Amino acid sequence: MPAELKSASQGRTLVLTLSNPEFRNALGPEMYAAGVEALNAAERNTDVRSVIITGEGAHFCAGGNLQRLLDNRRKPPEVQSASVDALHGWIEAIRTFPKPVIAAVEGAAAGAGFSLALACDLIVAAENAIFVMAYTTVGLSPDGGASWALGRALPRQLASELLMTGEPIGAARLHELGIVNRVVPAQTALTEALALAERLNERAPNALASVKELLGAAPLVPLEAQLRAEQQHFVRNLHHANGGIGIEAFLARQTPRYE
Repeated sequence: MPAELKSASQGRTLVLTLSNPEFRNALGPEMYAAGVEALNAAERNTDVRSVIITGEGAHFCAGGNLQRLLDNRRKPPEVQSASVDALHGWIEAIRTFPKPVIAAVEGAAAGAGFSLALACDLIVAAENAIFVMAYTTVGLSPDGGASWALGRALPRQLASELLMTGEPIGAARLHELGIVNRVVPAQTALTEALALAERLNERAPNALASVKELLGAAPLVPLEAQLRAEQQHFVRNLHHANGGIGIEAFLARQTPRYE
């Protein structure tokens, strides 16, 4: 059965499921292209307020397909370079997508599967989920933005340990380090992620888009530039219809219904 990315709507949340259970949902170019296409469509669809990425069956994602990587060794380097470009296109699409993206992780999230989870805005992980930067175990270095994400989220020594040793780390420890948002009972990650998504879906979409954009830019610009950006976003959101809806509902002690 070929690897594919399944798409299904759960209310106002789009659920994207990595489906390659024979290989623990290992990734491939067909998934990368489908992921970018799905996010592009979801961005245009005002009925979609959030996205969840999860894996089919007992695992989130085993990373790259090692057999495919072996085959690519017999081809020109440009072949693997194009494949990594496609993965990185999906990672960038997740990072710049203006709506919340949540990873719902069961079982293993290894290699590029771990990178994919790190690209999401929030991570809900089962208590028995295992994360591992498995690249050096097979003589490789990270891709999918792993060094960028971990290098920003953790002290250098901790990021080095995860990326260099390739040793597994549990969901509870990643929660302590501030990388995993929720640790939940096994087999409930998707259910809990849907509940979290629905809470986000109740918020003003334009405000969430601003938060995501501001957080993405914050480490890259000086404080003065970030303050200007916050000012611009704040004023724009105040004069958005949802600004009036939110303030008036709060003052009237009512639940807002954002556009």
